[in-house]
Amino acid sequence: MLKLINIELNLNGKRILYDINLEVRKGEIHSILGANGTGKSTLSSVIMGLSGYQPTAGRILLNEEDITNLPVYERARRGITLGWQEPARFEGLTVAHYLKISQKFSGDGVLTPRECLLKVGLPPELYLSRAVDGTLSGGERKRIELASVLAMKPKLAILDEPDSGIDSLSIDHIVDVIKTFSRTGSAVLLITHHEEVAAIADRASSLCDGTIVKTGEPQAVAKFFRNHCEECPHVNQPEEEVMKNV
Repeated sequence: MLKLINIELNLNGKRILYDINLEVRKGEIHSILGANGTGKSTLSSVIMGLSGYQPTAGRILLNEEDITNLPVYERARRGITLGWQEPARFEGLTVAHYLKISQKFSGDGVLTPRECLLKVGLPPELYLSRAVDGTLSGGERKRIELASVLAMKPKLAILDEPDSGIDSLSIDHIVDVIKTFSRTGSAVLLITHHEEVAAIADRASSLCDGTIVKTGEPQAVAKFFRNHCEECPHVNQPEEEVMKNV
């Protein structure tokens, strides 16, 4: 479904990503496991086609179509959706309207806003009328955004650390939502640095210092990450700090 072929990204003369070769199959959950600063969020931005993240080299294929040079809105039309690591806030927009807008991008058989909230562990009667703004905690906004992605029923959902800012009791809800994507036919690129979340995938890849160093069965990739990547000197700096220096 999604193929990245020899993707490279240089920004202001600095190499950020290189030699990225990755395939995400239809209906597959594929985890990208890596510590902070290794290029995970940058990779998601390249796939989504965000401004400033045009690959320096390589090709991005979606269902065999070359989308390397397509703008973000064209990729969205083709069914790619990105769940942000830091969800946006929308003053004056209620959760109910936010989820209904998301539904407009979906096909048949979509879940209702109420069902989407239940999937992420939020009581609809308490949240449908609330605004998607600063009155929500980071964890609440994270789950509401995940509910909105679920409502879209995308062909490919890129989930950038959907488990960050989520309390341990709610992780099961997040895991169930990720599995729901796959059960309904969506492919998932799951970006995380938590091994227990990465383990739910069909396949996994370990990203280190801007390149993929191993792809395979999730437990094997997690073991490799534990033994070779967690103490790597390249991953001690948060990715947002890395990008500031570019």
